[in-house]
Amino acid sequence: MNREVTVYLGKRDFVDHLDHVDPVDGVILVDPEYLKDRKVFVTLTCAFRYGREDLDVLGLSFRKDLYISTFQAFPPVPEEKKANSRLQERLLKKLGQHAHPFYFTIPQNLPCSVTLQPGPEDTGKVTQMEIKYFCVFRNSVRLVIRKVQYAPEKPGPQPMVETTRSFLMSDRSLHLEASLDKELYYHGEPISVNVHVTNNSTKTVKRVKISVRQYADICLFSTAQYKCPVAQQEADDQVSSSSTFCKVYTLTPTLDKNREKRGLALDGKLKHEDTNLASSTIVKDVTNKEVLGILVSYRVKVKLVVSRGGDVSVELPFILMHPKPVEPPLSRPQSGELPTQKLRYRYGTSISQDDDFVFEDFARLRLKGAVDDKDEDC
Repeated sequence: MNREVTVYLGKRDFVDHLDHVDPVDGVILVDPEYLKDRKVFVTLTCAFRYGREDLDVLGLSFRKDLYISTFQAFPPVPEEKKANSRLQERLLKKLGQHAHPFYFTIPQNLPCSVTLQPGPEDTGKVTQMEIKYFCVFRNSVRLVIRKVQYAPEKPGPQPMVETTRSFLMSDRSLHLEASLDKELYYHGEPISVNVHVTNNSTKTVKRVKISVRQYADICLFSTAQYKCPVAQQEADDQVSSSSTFCKVYTLTPTLDKNREKRGLALDGKLKHEDTNLASSTIVKDVTNKEVLGILVSYRVKVKLVVSRGGDVSVELPFILMHPKPVEPPLSRPQSGELPTQKLRYRYGTSISQDDDFVFEDFARLRLKGAVDDKDEDC
């Protein structure tokens, strides 16, 4: 780990707003005695890893870089010069002449940060599949960031689906109608499924099965799909011939009940932090074939088990996401003072602090309970 380089970022989660993505802007501070006549480059990479890093030998890599962008922070290139953000301006003023800004723009067609959960029998450095973003500074510091999406402000229409099934030797049919109370749910929120059955046939419905299923489409060299139930409920509710039935079932999909399932898509996580089920992926242009990575969606499946007649089922798509966090207001400044702003992430050496910033140090060796690892991700 290079203690002569300090990296400052205002955040590590960069939001995809569908029409644009938050810019990655930060400041890098380099000790002049270490720098001398060297150049300083910062690289932003979006990588799709589908194998263990310790297997990357003999020229065979289990990682595909979906996007790479390099920025020369020092000496600055006039053609790449951009207006500094407010955070950069304050950092440059605070840190002095040896601090240099850097900027990146994440393309909209890049995927959000997602990882697939290993199975319980996997131990050690397990084979993993994940989308990871990270900034590399002079090949010595690798700082992991995330591209995320939050729930839209205007949810779509209430999901509702119906189907009618006719049976052999029966002149009448069975009608199934299912609906959700809304399209958008937040992580940890219960999902209410309204089931209405009109059975005019001569068959009997023996059981009702409700499940929430996660679908993860892996778009890389070819398209593959992982399907995994994340919440299930089975009820011995019977619907006899020439009768109706109506009931509301409640399910809550959470990671706590699914930690043993291999291939379950989870939101990309930073080290030493827990995560949750992957959020639904919202794609602005569904016809865009250039979208790569892991695309996540959810559906509720309602299945009626009919005696001697097979199954009758329908699926209801819905969105599972986090609400957009409320931006905390800047503290009100005293006369002649700058407002205090929380600088969320820093990697590198210690510097003197004043009242302008509250620094959170993410130097890897200072984390209590940190597990030794081969790479230098932070």
